[in-house]
Amino acid sequence: MAKPPRDRASTSSNTYFVTAGTWKGCALFQSERVAKLFVETLFNYRGQKKIQVHEFVVMPNHFHILLTPETGVTLERAMQLLRGGFSYRAGKELGIHGEIWQRGYVDHRVRDAADHVHHRDYIRLNPVRANLVGVPEEYPYSSAHPSFELDPVPQGLKPRV
Repeated sequence: MAKPPRDRASTSSNTYFVTAGTWKGCALFQSERVAKLFVETLFNYRGQKKIQVHEFVVMPNHFHILLTPETGVTLERAMQLLRGGFSYRAGKELGIHGEIWQRGYVDHRVRDAADHVHHRDYIRLNPVRANLVGVPEEYPYSSAHPSFELDPVPQGLKPRV
């Protein structure tokens, strides 16, 4: 049986957990300037109403994000914008040229509230597990840090109280 297409840019919203790595695992985001530029790029596309950002973390050699593409934007297009937009800005603003991203990315469609909570917690604890900080709120390139305002959890993924 054929697998149905992930997202046809319809009016129904799908939320995804996405992971993408840097070329050959290079610790590109170890640099504050580079990590900040990636976060700026992420929130730029959010501001352009291309994606909703529910959670994220930028680790030294990869990122994780919980996002919902806006109506009319496929997941593939959202990732093309994010990774391509960052690559363009990194070249123009930081003089970084050459390969930046590992080919492809891994995505998982978030099915329900429990799945959302699982991936949210995974994202928030990633820097702690990597011994970069003691508590999630200390990591400056994560949605756990108090300086970021996120989009609300999609209605169908909110935990029942």
